[in-house]
Amino acid sequence: MYLKQETIHSITIERSEFICYMKRVKTEEEYKDYLAQIKKKHYDATHVCSALICHNIKRSSDDGEPSGTAGAPILNVLEKNGMDETCALVVRYFGGIKLGAGGLIRAYSSACSECLKTGTLLEDVVLPKYELKLSYEAANRIDYYLSSQTVLIDRLYDTEVTYIFALDDENKIEKIKEFTRGKAPDKIGEEIIQKVVK
Repeated sequence: MYLKQETIHSITIERSEFICYMKRVKTEEEYKDYLAQIKKKHYDATHVCSALICHNIKRSSDDGEPSGTAGAPILNVLEKNGMDETCALVVRYFGGIKLGAGGLIRAYSSACSECLKTGTLLEDVVLPKYELKLSYEAANRIDYYLSSQTVLIDRLYDTEVTYIFALDDENKIEKIKEFTRGKAPDKIGEEIIQKVVK
């Protein structure tokens, strides 16, 4: 899973502000660029702790917080939620009250968890792809069904109407045959679709 777009969420614990930035990244370079950008934006912050999970790469940084109290808890939240191609950066502005190791772990975990809850999560799903060529008259009967019940990829108009679509449930082929009086779509491969998880 990964985030649809950059997500930012702030929490205050014992007068310290924790601002979590979370974003989809496809490479370690993208993560480093994003970290540099946030560090520049928050040049006056006490710490900018971070974690990355991207395919087989896992990184975390405590950025001056006691070892294991910031980066590892952030990474742990990403792992527990099944995230991939995701980096989380937590900016801390110290409020004058020391939290102790346990308090820091909870604070960084909470900042990351709360941020994740506010974002839209997506996952890539591989679905079978079909093509269906129909007369204009038959297309009129099935157009609404294909638009609402399949992942419609393309609709081409020529002497016939050609629909290209992906199916999340192959039982829908029977319904398509009902609409088209027995004509079944041809399987032409696979399509990777982004599916909203939450």
